[in-house]
Amino acid sequence: MSLIIAYIGKKGCVMAGDKRRIAYFGDKENRELLEDEMYSGDITNDDELYERAEELGITLKVSDDACKIRDVENVAVGEVSTKGTTETKRKRIYGTTNGFQIVELLGSEIDDVTKGDSSIIVFGNKITKSLANDMIQKRWKPSFSLKYMGDIFGEIISDIAKKTPSLGKDYDVLVKQANLTKSNAQDYLDGVVERDIKVLAKFRSKLQEDLLKQNEVIKLASTIIDEGSVGLVDSIDDKMIQVKLNSDVRAFDTNWKLLAKPGENVIMFVDESTEIEIGDEVVIEDEKLCLKKDKSDLNCNIILCHIK
Repeated sequence: MSLIIAYIGKKGCVMAGDKRRIAYFGDKENRELLEDEMYSGDITNDDELYERAEELGITLKVSDDACKIRDVENVAVGEVSTKGTTETKRKRIYGTTNGFQIVELLGSEIDDVTKGDSSIIVFGNKITKSLANDMIQKRWKPSFSLKYMGDIFGEIISDIAKKTPSLGKDYDVLVKQANLTKSNAQDYLDGVVERDIKVLAKFRSKLQEDLLKQNEVIKLASTIIDEGSVGLVDSIDDKMIQVKLNSDVRAFDTNWKLLAKPGENVIMFVDESTEIEIGDEVVIEDEKLCLKKDKSDLNCNIILCHIK
């Protein structure tokens, strides 16, 4: 869970976000227990986190290079997310001069929207939100410039990082100002949010498409022939021969594009010294493509697979 602090008002929007990301690998119940202990403040530093993770049999991958705030046109955008069993839940803050929208997403579908014209908003877990709110009350004044507010927000993130390993000391700060009034800020934000969610939907669609392709490639790779009959020699032209594939064999190029179906011909090459005849059987033995009768090598730039 990230920490994002945002001020939105008539001066504009200033947003700060930490850069830590933690991935947990291991038993689901122990992962949740570790997160609960960290987010409640029971675990106070990186050493304690790694020690407790080892006790629970959890492997951690911690990085401090995540970008959790960004700009879209004249709007600052911050996001925190949690991964469920089937979908990713996202909570975004869109802020600009005189307006903000808090948008909750399930996947790329909007689940809830909260709108306002001025506020200080904190996204975080239990311990980081509590500490951030206390520090903001003590350090922040509405008379401060946006730049100075950004400096204060960054210092707060760094100070909280000393008390909980859920944050790293590094952070990003973003300031956005636009010529917007309270009466037109929400209309502008509506358009920005709509365009930004469309980008997310396209990204998720492309990612899903890539994953499906990857899964298909994995399935095909498991059918690659490393032993058995491939087909019969159907024609001979010097060193080039055509082989008619068996009824359970297909051929693909190296990008997994289908080249030949069962019963269709593929081109292979033989050495000049190889004695070959129509009807000779082509096989793969010990992962080597060859003629069955004398084990003469054959060459082709294709992938041969069984149909399962």
